[in-house]
Amino acid sequence: MLLLCGARPAAAHNGPPYPIIVDLRVGPCMISVWTHPDVGIGTFWVIVKPPQGATVPKDLKVEIGVQPISGRLPEKRYGGQIEESRDSLQYNYQIPFDAQERWRVHVFLTSSQGNGQAVAAVEVTPPGLGRWDLLLYAAPFAAVGFLWFQALMRKRKRSR
Repeated sequence: MLLLCGARPAAAHNGPPYPIIVDLRVGPCMISVWTHPDVGIGTFWVIVKPPQGATVPKDLKVEIGVQPISGRLPEKRYGGQIEESRDSLQYNYQIPFDAQERWRVHVFLTSSQGNGQAVAAVEVTPPGLGRWDLLLYAAPFAAVGFLWFQALMRKRKRSR
């Protein structure tokens, strides 16, 4: 069975991972896809759950294919690392992106119980400043705190 789903495009961002596909029936499973797509290395997580009353096939293979929407590169597929939990499987992917642009993300599920596909689009963004992000984002709060402290000290001097 071939299932194509055009999920709504995600906006560019710099922050925690966000979902691009949520609880979608693909082949014999339900999947959710979360991502943090940065230029350099983008991270994807595919969470696989069985439909109610079923089990995840033992021979399930999950791959992600990525391609710039512009078509300047052919689609390239990647396999992921599996992490098992009580009620789901999680596949983790580290995917290289060479440019900031919109990319098509193609998820392929294959197993003896059936096959399926899902498609979404993401905006690959430049990575943040890493640890320096905290300093940059905290600077306005530190400035307000410094000004408040200065006002408090002036008021204290006047009252003496």
